[in-house]
Amino acid sequence: MNDRALYSKKKQDPSLKLFVVLSKAYRAVADQVADDIRSYGLNTTDFGVLELLYHQGEQPLQKIGNKILLASGSITYVVDKLEKKGYVKRTPYDKDRRITFASITEEGEKLLNEIFPEHWKQIEAITAGLSEEEKKSAIELLKKLGLHANELSRKNNV
Repeated sequence: MNDRALYSKKKQDPSLKLFVVLSKAYRAVADQVADDIRSYGLNTTDFGVLELLYHQGEQPLQKIGNKILLASGSITYVVDKLEKKGYVKRTPYDKDRRITFASITEEGEKLLNEIFPEHWKQIEAITAGLSEEEKKSAIELLKKLGLHANELSRKNNV
């Protein structure tokens, strides 16, 4: 099989097509969500930290990065910015000085209470290209795909 035939065959491969379509869809949706978040004077990382603290309460700084997929070195910078804006506060852990907790302030809660309902509406508008049933199917299929990819990663790191 020559290179041209091999390329043509690969182009028709559903795995490759799924990857391309998934990547493009993610980029389109993520760009819309980021634009919405920026309209409130935040970036997606700031919003992710605030949303995590709002919904899950006080968190050790070390855990925040893992939960919102942020490098540990960046978390200090993000929390510093949010603290200066009055949205987050740090609390040292009295039993271990190496651990510091972050929590959302009343000002941060007020901000999220103001913007989250509109942000939610925007996400509903962005995902309105799918019916409720299609959204549920997509959630299950993407979860299955992600779990499989994580399992492969885990096996490769053993």
